[in-house]
Amino acid sequence: MARLKLGIAVDALRLAAPFRIASHVFDSRLAILVTLDDGVHIGRGEATGVYYLGEDLDSMRAQIDAARDAIQAHPTREELRSILPAGGARNAVDAALWELESKQSGRPVWALAGLAAPRPLPTTFTVGADAPSAMAAAAVAYRQARSIKVKLTGDLDLDIARVEAIRAVRPDVWLGVDANQGYQIDDLDRLVTAMLAADVSLIEQPLARGRESDLDGFASPIPLAADESALTLADVEGLTGRFNVFNIKLDKCGGLTEALLIAAAAREAGLGVMVGCMVCSSLGAAPGFVVGQLCDLVDLDGPTFLKQDRTPGVVYRDGTIWCDEAVWGG
Repeated sequence: MARLKLGIAVDALRLAAPFRIASHVFDSRLAILVTLDDGVHIGRGEATGVYYLGEDLDSMRAQIDAARDAIQAHPTREELRSILPAGGARNAVDAALWELESKQSGRPVWALAGLAAPRPLPTTFTVGADAPSAMAAAAVAYRQARSIKVKLTGDLDLDIARVEAIRAVRPDVWLGVDANQGYQIDDLDRLVTAMLAADVSLIEQPLARGRESDLDGFASPIPLAADESALTLADVEGLTGRFNVFNIKLDKCGGLTEALLIAAAAREAGLGVMVGCMVCSSLGAAPGFVVGQLCDLVDLDGPTFLKQDRTPGVVYRDGTIWCDEAVWGG
């Protein structure tokens, strides 16, 4: 097989407004853009990395540069899983390999993955942590949203007030909350009781990664989703009996190739499947849209936070996301 030409570029993804979660405030992210060129066709991939694992532009670039010869030798996507570790660097290269094969074969990525033709997916729209009144106003502004996810910070009284304020102005929507590791096990009974009263349908990552065993014996009437505790395929086994849902993110697991394996393994283990994204453009969200066709819950609103997305981009309409093959993968 002919050698590929590997290209690496950088793009600054600037947010329209600062976005706060439990441990971090984002106003922009640097994305790495990978291209793989066979002389006729070019495949593309984008990643911003996993900030809480210390990934950044420099670390992702260093990983890709160290594997440059192996990548330019045109590995299969399965071989790539042994060439690069899970994380943003592999995600970007994996996406470029998928799109390159799509263009070489004339078949869209969803067909290469053995999936049925894609459909628009209901997606959550996320409200960043702020004062309760400001968060309620943000929830009202999401007029099209059928599902809203609320960022919590670990301040229990304030978090309860935030959720109650949003539920008061949006009684119509599915509501989930994301603690981003902000709580300890002693807080969980009170948090769950308050969320149940507010008709919350999902609690995401309440405890810190590494504290999964604290959930042994904890029975929540609201499903618990693992995010920071659910990085790769290897994490599936340790989540059963503690969490109900595996939140797949391509920057965590290393790309669509592993994401598809996780979706199948999670189902086999009796877990629900969710797909999310980091700060990203439509190019970064597009592979997530593919695996989202297999998921129970979809959280792919990352491009909505940008001052300017790529063109063409994904389309949000009536609470759903649609990704045309012209965006990526076709």
